Amino acid sequence: MARSSYLFTSESVSEGHPDKVCDRISDEVVDLFFREAAKAGMDAAQVRVACETLATTNRVVIAGEVRTSLTEKQMKSKVKSVARKAIKAIGYEQDGFHWKKAKIDVLLHPQSAHIAQGVDASGNKDEGAGDQGIMFGYACKETPDLMPAPIYYSHKILELLTAARKKGERGCGVLGPDAKSQVTVKYENGKPVGVTQIVLSTQHLDEKLTSEDIRKIVEPIIVEALPQGWVTKDTVWHVNPTGAFVIGGPDGDAGLTGRKIIVDTYGGAAPHGGGAFSGKDPTKVDRSAAYAARYLAKNVVAAGLAERCTIQVSYAIGVAKPLSVYVDLHGTGKVDEAVLEKVLPELMDLSPRGIRTHLNLNRPIYARTAAYGHFGRKAARDGGFSWEKTDLAAAIKKAVA
Repeated sequence: MARSSYLFTSESVSEGHPDKVCDRISDEVVDLFFREAAKAGMDAAQVRVACETLATTNRVVIAGEVRTSLTEKQMKSKVKSVARKAIKAIGYEQDGFHWKKAKIDVLLHPQSAHIAQGVDASGNKDEGAGDQGIMFGYACKETPDLMPAPIYYSHKILELLTAARKKGERGCGVLGPDAKSQVTVKYENGKPVGVTQIVLSTQHLDEKLTSEDIRKIVEPIIVEALPQGWVTKDTVWHVNPTGAFVIGGPDGDAGLTGRKIIVDTYGGAAPHGGGAFSGKDPTKVDRSAAYAARYLAKNVVAAGLAERCTIQVSYAIGVAKPLSVYVDLHGTGKVDEAVLEKVLPELMDLSPRGIRTHLNLNRPIYARTAAYGHFGRKAARDGGFSWEKTDLAAAIKKAVA
């Protein structure tokens, strides 16, 4: 039997964290190629991107495999441009990492023909998965957006802090783009009821500021991000616990695409298949199938069929249909898991093509996912975060009735 009273901790990192800078650039490249395909009349389903970014002191290296409508010269120019714009939007205009001064190398090349033959449709063969692997989706009733509370509120703290920094409000104009949060949530009878520990480390531009000065700035924002009453006199605070944090971002620590996969998903509260999301077009099931699994899990919970739901799907490279679908309702279900395992693939085509079509993923909607989590976000009018919709809940409920 699962424990009902315990502590659980999750962390988040801001868009200025070195790894998140790289995730953002990689996803900007995905969006760029979808936009350019539309301009050129290229079928968006033919776009291929597997883009990795490395960032360090005033240096960015962008490498990987692509299929695009652009010539090599156009591609390099436009990729450099979107990278600089992303760095500027994040807020890096520092000596050690500056959007205008950083040297950017673009080392993108065509996708391997041996991978393409497995992924592309041909003759009677449907599009296959871009790789083998396992992907997980999860949802629970701990927050309004059906996310685990620790990661949900860790993200929210940094979102509010970043918004205030960019607007120069609430004293946050002295802060830099690089920041990390961590929240330890207390559970009683299986429900989150408060926070026992709060960690916030944020870059600051004024070397004279102390940890106490930073706490005075960030504490009201953190309290605002958390549910009322969760912060008490017994809550322990750790704000810039190492002291000065002036050198930050890629100048302080090299960044790489795909190193924050737990931050991107459920903060460790659910399993992870190991594949990163950013920089990948949606033929890569690491990304699209994880989105589909979240979509299905969220709709199961939204349908009132469980308090918690974990879904696993698995794939083989070049094979269209998933090898397996697994559902776990963690003892909270009102329906047998085996029934859902049969019903869900009937309600949603879980082939790579089917997922992209159902969730409308062949479009430039990915740069916004690069920070503050891919899940627990609001579905946008332009199709962004379509996997957060609960429009399948009624159909699932009817199918298992």
